[in-house]
Amino acid sequence: MKQSPPSLLSRISLAFGTFFSIISDSQFAARVQDLRDGVQRSEPSAPAPAAPKTPVVPLREAAPDGALQLLGLLQREARFIDFIQEDVAAYADADVGAAARVVHEGCRKVLRDNFTISPVRTEVEGSRITLAEGFDAAAIRITGNVVGQPPFKGSITHRGWRVDETRLPKLASGHELRIVAPAEVEL
Repeated sequence: MKQSPPSLLSRISLAFGTFFSIISDSQFAARVQDLRDGVQRSEPSAPAPAAPKTPVVPLREAAPDGALQLLGLLQREARFIDFIQEDVAAYADADVGAAARVVHEGCRKVLRDNFTISPVRTEVEGSRITLAEGFDAAAIRITGNVVGQPPFKGSITHRGWRVDETRLPKLASGHELRIVAPAEVEL
């Protein structure tokens, strides 16, 4: 049975995972290179050291509705898509900066109107902290020279952000979310 092609979000996730696997595993990188070159190996190259088996957690596909709605709100309030789609290389820095201020204020309004956002960590950036065993790895990403097991001592380089509440507007039946900005025709 033929599988359907993965969605855009699944492909993005696959790309990031593959990127980091290529960086960290030379054998995997060689197999990817062979795949790109159309080479089929009859026998695998020298086996990589066995890594501990971790259970494979199936990825779930996120419904695009909320993302499309947010993109529409960012376009309506901040002309976000117009700004990002524009090639700003031709403009003076002052012009880009002036446009960025308008986009920034509109994006900020969308966030404030539709989300309650708070920092993951309340300490000031630069503060020294200790992460005990069992810390929430989804909420805290450890960077730098990570060796050994917790407790880890380090400095906060970014407090992180958490969405505490979402208040996206209700949609009318039949609203086409994929149209994030209708074409405009002046008569």
